[in-house]
Amino acid sequence: MLKKVLSIIGNILKSILVVILCFLAFVVISSRFTGGESTILGYQLKAVLSGSMEPTFHTGSIIAVKLGANPSSYHKGDIITFQMDNKLITHRVAAVHNKNGEISYKTKGDNNDAQDIWTVYPQNIIGKYTNFSIPYVGYALNFVSSKAGSALLLIVPGVLLTLFAVRNLFQLKKEFEQKTAN
Repeated sequence: MLKKVLSIIGNILKSILVVILCFLAFVVISSRFTGGESTILGYQLKAVLSGSMEPTFHTGSIIAVKLGANPSSYHKGDIITFQMDNKLITHRVAAVHNKNGEISYKTKGDNNDAQDIWTVYPQNIIGKYTNFSIPYVGYALNFVSSKAGSALLLIVPGVLLTLFAVRNLFQLKKEFEQKTAN
């Protein structure tokens, strides 16, 4: 009975690992082909690389960002992802300014003591956080986005498929030898 339970748990864990590997492969391959970020149904997944927004989401998580909203339509309290000095930053809108019809935003990380020193303009906004995050997967996503990670993501599944094929061939040979011996 215990062996059966452990076997079921092992199969579930293997399935989860395969799904995560397939997902990461999809993200990396699609971003390589498009030359930019992978977009799925108008959403982009971003890896969280700092703790500035803890406890809302933690370092190493991935978050979903909804693209395409009117960048002038965000309100105080919304969490937005924006480009600043060639970096992507995800912080909460702390204040909205409307000066002569031009909208701008002051932002703040939930875990930071003060507002950010910069002002965010609508043209720098990528999208809005959608309250979807998965802890720790961002570490893997960040790694597989690197050259070494991309290579491993392509090589490891190939090696595993080869090993499974060789194992199956040996099992078939063993079964064949047992049938012919009888």
